[in-house]
Order: sequence, then structure tokens, then C-alpha cells
Amino acid sequence: MAEEHEYGNGVPMVISPSMAQIEPLVEDIRYRGQLIARNQKLESGVGATGVIGFILGFVIVMLMVLVPVFVKG
Repeated sequence: MAEEHEYGNGVPMVISPSMAQIEPLVEDIRYRGQLIARNQKLESGVGATGVIGFILGFVIVMLMVLVPVFVKG
């Protein structure tokens, strides 16, 4: 059945929350937030330097392929 509350029995006491259940949840959320932030930073870095890296790699490969042809030929 429903609880019945008695009124007029003084000032109600505040019960402190059970931190044993809250602390692991807070740590889990903090850990996941750090993972997301690290992943976002990595994706930003790769996205910002991806075109330059592709062009630099293409030039190096072309030099490694064409220089021996011109030297030998």
C-alpha cells in the first residue's frame, strides 16, 4: 500500500546520498569523455594534414620511380 506521511512531527532530516553507486558512474562518464575528446583531436589533425600528406607522398613516390628511369636511361 501507499506510504502515509505524518505531518507535524518536527523538521525532516536530510539523508546524504550514497556515493558508492555514483562514483563509478562519474568515472565511467569521465573516461568516455576523454576517449571521445582524444578521438576528435586525432580526426581533426588527420583531416587538417591529410591533403598535404597525400601530395608529399605522391611526390616522393614519383621521385623514387622516375629518378632511376632518368639515371639509367
